[in-house]
Amino acid sequence: MNLEGRIVRLRAVEPADAEMLYDWENDTSVWSVSGTTEPFSRAQMEAFVAAQQQGDIFRTGQLRLIAETQSDARAVGVVDLFEFDPLNRRAGIGILIYRADDRGRGYAADALDILCRYARERLHLHQLWCDVGADNEASLRLFRRAGFQKIGIKRQWQLTPEGYRDEILMQRLLEEGKEETA
Repeated sequence: MNLEGRIVRLRAVEPADAEMLYDWENDTSVWSVSGTTEPFSRAQMEAFVAAQQQGDIFRTGQLRLIAETQSDARAVGVVDLFEFDPLNRRAGIGILIYRADDRGRGYAADALDILCRYARERLHLHQLWCDVGADNEASLRLFRRAGFQKIGIKRQWQLTPEGYRDEILMQRLLEEGKEETA
């Protein structure tokens, strides 16, 4: 399966990505969407990258891919499948387009489309789910446009410097050979 879309390609994490991922994961401005609560060491990030190369999602329960532009192979973000459940054929999905000036350019939508196709066609998943902050309008729009539906609200779920915020649980049902949006 080709993991290329219109403007983005998804690729495996390489050892050379460890420093970039270290910088991205330790940027406190993205911790609210990643659920990170403490800094990662370089050793931890190098071990994570090594684990990504040694295993597969069936063994590790997680898959991280780098989203890069097709035009110049510049890394713009990451996509993750996590809490992979092969018995019930589902996984959580997350996406980060790191730089603010790369957001709103279609990279996230293209990467999400590629990952949904991969989840359906290669992993044969039945469903994907994600948690999105109720105040994160850009992500809510992104996932709605990709066929995800709101299925619940986690009230006062995330503590932020401004107080508690709600989190929206979204789900997309996938079916072999076609997409289900109802």
